[in-house]
Amino acid sequence: MTLHELKDVVSECGLPKFAAKQIADWIYKKRALSIDEMTNISLANRQLLSQNYDVGRYVPSDFQKSEDGTIKYLFKTENDKLIETVMIPDKERMTLCVSSQVGCKLNCQFCMTGKQGFNGNLTTNEILNQIYSVQEAEKLTNIVFMGMGEPLDNYRELKKTLDIITADYGLAWSPKRITLSTTGVIPKLKQFLDESSAHLAISIHTPISDQRASIMPVEKAYPIEEVIDLLRQYDWRGQRRLSFEYIMFDNFNDTREHSIKLAQLLRGLDCRVNLIRFHAIPNVDLKTSTLEKMESFRDYLNKKGFLCTIRSSRGEDISAACGMLSTEKTKNKI
Repeated sequence: MTLHELKDVVSECGLPKFAAKQIADWIYKKRALSIDEMTNISLANRQLLSQNYDVGRYVPSDFQKSEDGTIKYLFKTENDKLIETVMIPDKERMTLCVSSQVGCKLNCQFCMTGKQGFNGNLTTNEILNQIYSVQEAEKLTNIVFMGMGEPLDNYRELKKTLDIITADYGLAWSPKRITLSTTGVIPKLKQFLDESSAHLAISIHTPISDQRASIMPVEKAYPIEEVIDLLRQYDWRGQRRLSFEYIMFDNFNDTREHSIKLAQLLRGLDCRVNLIRFHAIPNVDLKTSTLEKMESFRDYLNKKGFLCTIRSSRGEDISAACGMLSTEKTKNKI
């Protein structure tokens, strides 16, 4: 709950107004696991709160650790669905890749989460629990909403999560520590840009509309050119960062023609481009580009004035890398 909602709770329970701030402090700063831990609230009032509420924390059902140190956590949701969350260590950084949905309805051809289908939106509690209940919770430096699901398809719960993470009564994180990744769901994207200062990553994967539609059905509803037009209405020279995610497929989107058209599409935007190796998934004919092609693509964009990098692949051996998250098979084992 937000502080405003906690104020409603204490009012309904007949507690003093300042109890709302005490509860928020226990939940979000002191990371209490139960109402019983809130010792500056009287025993009678704690018992009263416990009749109708709980903190909402629960531990992961399972986890796997990669050879590179990446850890993939499995969480059960409140209605017994399953989601995956990935912790990525990198020198002084510790980034948590957070899920926003069970599965995904967008059905991108190259993504295991999309192959799973859509099984429901996560609540704010279920999103926050991933952040608070991994073993590294108190050491996290960054959060990326790049896990299962399209975050903007669950914008109401996502926005509430962002509010709590950045609020003084919550984690008090700077929005600069948070990145939201989206395919470009335009109505909610505009809302996000107007209401949040968190970083933004757009999954683009090809600058050619017809080709993008063949692997990303969302292109038919929200063409990438319209997404770019919307992005041009905002100032990207400040603290908020704009990046484009580009998974590279061999002989599909990795030619010089693609790099030229991508540079033309993004011309004038203050942004960076992250090239990502495709991680093979079952029953998909796409193959990853060679390193030589990826480096050529990168070098061309850098010459055109873009900051373009090849992202290191992490957690592939435990199916935790980009596009590999899925709980479709796991649900029968837990």
